[in-house]
Amino acid sequence: MRPPVSVPTLSRRAKLVIGAIAVLLVLFTAIGTLTNVYVDYLWFDETGFTEVFWTELQTRLLLFAVAGVATGGLVALAVYLAYRFRPTFRPMSLEQQNLERYRQSLEPRRGLVLTGVGVVLGLFAGFTAQGSWETWLTYRNGTDFGRDDPQFGLDISFFVFDYPFYRLVLGFGFAIVLLALIGSVLTHYVFGGLRLQTPGQKLTAAARVQLSVLLGVFVALKAVAYWLDRYGLVYSDRGDVFTGASYTDVNALLVPKTILVFVAAACALAFFANIVVRNFVLPAMALVLLLVSSLVIGVAYPAIVQQFVVRPSADQREAPYIERAIGSTLDAYNLSDVDYIQYAQSSEGSEVDPEVVVADLRNDTETIPNARLLDPNVLSDTFTARQQIRNVYGFPEKLDIDRYTVDGQTQDYVVAVRELDSASLSDNQSSWINRHTVFTHGNGFVAAPANEVIAGQEGGEPNFTTGDLPTTGNIDVEQARIYYGELMEDYSVVGAPEGAEPREFDLPEGGSDERQINNTYDGEGGVEIGSFFRQLTYAIYYRERNFLLSGAVNEASKVLYVRDPLARVEKAAPFLQVDGDPYPAVIGGRVSWILDAYTTSDAYPYSELMELGEAASDALTGTGTTALPDELINYIRNSVKATVDAYDGTVTLYEWDQQDPVLKTFMKAFPGVITPREEMPEELVDHVRYPEDLFKVQREILTRYHVEDPVDFYNQSDRWQVSADPTQSNATEQDQPPYYILAQRPGDERASFQLTSALNAFRRDNLSAFVSASSAPDTYGEIQVLELPGNTPFRGPRQVQNAFLTNNQVRPDLTLFNSENSSAVFGNLLTLPIGGDGLLYVEPLYVRGSGENSFPLLQKVLVNFADRIGYADTLSEALDQVFGAGVGEQATDADNVADTATDDAQPSPTPDAPATEAPADGGEAAPSPDLAQAIADINAALAALEEAQRNGDFAAQGQALEDLQAATEAYQQIQPGGPPAAASPTG
Repeated sequence: MRPPVSVPTLSRRAKLVIGAIAVLLVLFTAIGTLTNVYVDYLWFDETGFTEVFWTELQTRLLLFAVAGVATGGLVALAVYLAYRFRPTFRPMSLEQQNLERYRQSLEPRRGLVLTGVGVVLGLFAGFTAQGSWETWLTYRNGTDFGRDDPQFGLDISFFVFDYPFYRLVLGFGFAIVLLALIGSVLTHYVFGGLRLQTPGQKLTAAARVQLSVLLGVFVALKAVAYWLDRYGLVYSDRGDVFTGASYTDVNALLVPKTILVFVAAACALAFFANIVVRNFVLPAMALVLLLVSSLVIGVAYPAIVQQFVVRPSADQREAPYIERAIGSTLDAYNLSDVDYIQYAQSSEGSEVDPEVVVADLRNDTETIPNARLLDPNVLSDTFTARQQIRNVYGFPEKLDIDRYTVDGQTQDYVVAVRELDSASLSDNQSSWINRHTVFTHGNGFVAAPANEVIAGQEGGEPNFTTGDLPTTGNIDVEQARIYYGELMEDYSVVGAPEGAEPREFDLPEGGSDERQINNTYDGEGGVEIGSFFRQLTYAIYYRERNFLLSGAVNEASKVLYVRDPLARVEKAAPFLQVDGDPYPAVIGGRVSWILDAYTTSDAYPYSELMELGEAASDALTGTGTTALPDELINYIRNSVKATVDAYDGTVTLYEWDQQDPVLKTFMKAFPGVITPREEMPEELVDHVRYPEDLFKVQREILTRYHVEDPVDFYNQSDRWQVSADPTQSNATEQDQPPYYILAQRPGDERASFQLTSALNAFRRDNLSAFVSASSAPDTYGEIQVLELPGNTPFRGPRQVQNAFLTNNQVRPDLTLFNSENSSAVFGNLLTLPIGGDGLLYVEPLYVRGSGENSFPLLQKVLVNFADRIGYADTLSEALDQVFGAGVGEQATDADNVADTATDDAQPSPTPDAPATEAPADGGEAAPSPDLAQAIADINAALAALEEAQRNGDFAAQGQALEDLQAATEAYQQIQPGGPPAAASPTG
């Protein structure tokens, strides 16, 4: 027998060094962790959401403790019992001699090893469990849906709230038993209770009892798992084209799962009986029976039924279950009440009835006059060039669309706030003092009507009806300072003692670059850091000594952080998913960020799972918007409208969907956090929009689930798809974004603010449907789908864009615009329903110079209806090219249309059909001399403009545009109604 191997030991100095390092690591880790938690608490305390902080923290700690103690404690107990009942005497064998050195190494440290195993496993289990805090809270506070699932007759809440928790507990149960079994087997083997290579008895009595109990518990948990698997069939993906229990699941798997419950229970009893019987033959036979049963009746039989019974006539066999899936999916994605309209059914091919279309256009007082020519996704640089004022300010990469009622007229506007842009600070502005205590906020709200441009020498610019510094315009802004915004990633230290000189840059004085007006923040936002302890806390948190050394930090100071509205709402309500596109609105004279928040679940029965981030992405995701997380969902509701005050950072969460059981559940878990809908200001209600990310998810569902007949659904004969963005040149074919428009929907009397999208036929570019979701307060959330005839080749967005690019008039200009000194930029391709006969496409075309500070300017407007294309400087001219002279002017002038819509026989005068003076003798009327001259001037200016465009002479183009504008004003002076406004609607 070999002598035992000595265990190496450490010197006293080595032990002291290692101990000191360990203590320092623990100390620094503890200080960092406690500082982070304390800073988080201060933020929640400042915003008034301490209920969220404490509830989440307590729930995480509870789950951490329970899972950690249960896992670490029970596994350690199993290992201890295996060691405690180890055999006193072990047979002399080569196997035991080889294990002796391990026993000698472990014996002196058995307590430390056992404690270490328990602590490590407990920490892993605790960290894993605490991440499921929402699962526990929803189980604890679950609210009934009021609807039963069709298979088991249980309320939907069982599947959404209870079932995930039971699965979580079962998973931890399996993990604990498996770890305990592994630990026990290893311990018995090392200390002689399990002898694999020694002749004679392989197990001691104690080892047999312990392993039998653990195996029995494991198989008993398997019986519970089989029972839960029955309910899990509502999430089955066995059906080829739908989610949920299929024919095979219900008729060939549900009963076998029940049988397996009893087989597993009997197998567990056989293992428990082995404590007395002392023979592994019986439990081994039971285990074999369980395995064979699971393979035969749980796998083979369902596979045979699926292959030989279902597949030959799947469309008929699966029909009842497809109906379940369609109904549940539509309900889960809030699409049960979609209004389907058979649209343009009288049109044949690309034939257009000119009289009908012209009549529709003349009667249209809502859609065409509000056609949006300003693309918020293109004009950020234009806003920056015209409204930046100072380099410290900036605008987001993507602007926003909202609507305002000014002088009784509702109009959509491109809106933005002039934010502090830390990335634009110059070198001398980037010191800690300047970056965090001087340049602390933005200033101003900017708005431009979305259907108006001002013609200039180089092209059309937005008509900024609200802007400049201080902010002035037709939208009243009383508090224009912006301390919370999308561009603000840094923290700011604000505030000063009473009487101290202001140090925060506020706005330039009189436009001078040398002089400026400062102010001191007096809002409610921010965490007070007047005490030394608070200053030390934030010095540690930000690793910045200036919190302790700088004179800018004083007894009246506050620190502002988490300033991005989206991040602010996500932090205040971690149980919600927040839409990736916040937008600013003026509410009560103050600028507020409005955000949409969703409740989601991945456990709604029979509903199709989809990846949220992928479904909600499009060509603009990540370009001024934030992508949603890549997580699976099969239920979503826009349950909360959130606001963040741009001045003081106040976060308010308003209950929006009052019927959502998931939101009600969270309202029970976090009482007082959600403000009742009744307390939502009416002015705020007027500015809510239907959320983009939800709409993108819903339109993806509608591409398949608009089909009600289960056989047609199975055959996928009428499937749609979202069109690829036709304005993007990359090869990724990302989805076309939905667009906000102010338009009149078929069947409505007035225009409404809505979110829209075109849908193509599957794997074709022909248009199949047009989807819109209303944002109007009285019809909010109503989704309308205009279904186009399946045999009519209506052009889809990509086909229209291709027609534009290949047009004989457009192609030469694109060559001209895409030169060394400029580039063409296509704006959003809008789809507008006109009357009941067709869809009008409108697309602005911008030109951008190649200089560093260049910005896009509107140059042209493209229009498509059926197979006709219009291409001109203004929308009215482009409409004239498509529908005939005079139509465009009437269609784009809402006031004129309102006066003449009842009399189609009296079109408004145009240069091609001039106004006349009646002769005294009652003879034939003749044009007045002044009018004839005005028409001649217009024609001359148009000819000059065409010649300048052909030659690429931008200066001549500008002069021609000025001449055209003057001639048009002279012409309209002669007509009733007087001269036009300074800013011409729709270009």
